[in-house]
Amino acid sequence: MKLNALFLNCTLKQKPKTSNTEAFIRQAQKFFDKLGVTSKKIRIADYNIAYGITSDEGDDDEWPKILQLIKKTDILIIATPIWRGDRSSIAKKIAERLEGIMTENQKDNSQYPTYNKVAGVMVDGNEDGAKKAISNILFDLNEHGFTLPVNAFSYYVGKAGPGPSYIEAEGDKHEFTNNMLLIMLQNLVHLAITLKEAPYSIDLQEVEEKAKQMSS
Repeated sequence: MKLNALFLNCTLKQKPKTSNTEAFIRQAQKFFDKLGVTSKKIRIADYNIAYGITSDEGDDDEWPKILQLIKKTDILIIATPIWRGDRSSIAKKIAERLEGIMTENQKDNSQYPTYNKVAGVMVDGNEDGAKKAISNILFDLNEHGFTLPVNAFSYYVGKAGPGPSYIEAEGDKHEFTNNMLLIMLQNLVHLAITLKEAPYSIDLQEVEEKAKQMSS
């Protein structure tokens, strides 16, 4: 079964600046290649993403073209560096923009366009905050309609405090990080295949009507 994956790189650096998060993503893409998954990565900082909570904020907002790629993918992975002990501001902005799908763009069967898609998280940095960033992002992804497999994350932070980041520290040789990365990627693929074979059947509008009746 053919699957495709999309990585959203939430580094604060625009190309051609070196991104440790980009290097971490490339490591994941190598593993995806071995699993037969086609993958694409986007560095969000290279796009003009407006502030807001709708799917299109008008003018020269480039979020709609990224949202179209998300709608076409089977697997979404949010990859972010740690800043001030948490995810980057760009990763937070993505969560805010995904809010639009909860009131817009519903399919005929009244499901979010993210239903039957799986998601995971990758975090890198040289300070504490990985688990906080992971928990926040996974909650957002799940609320926005993505399905999460077990162990849907991998991270590299090295030693606490200022120090070498992923590239300099050779994070691609870090056993714990690679172990979690392999687990996440294999579980993402397994769940993506499962959802293609047995997609969600729930009708969200029908459920909403039942909830109204129960609450009246």
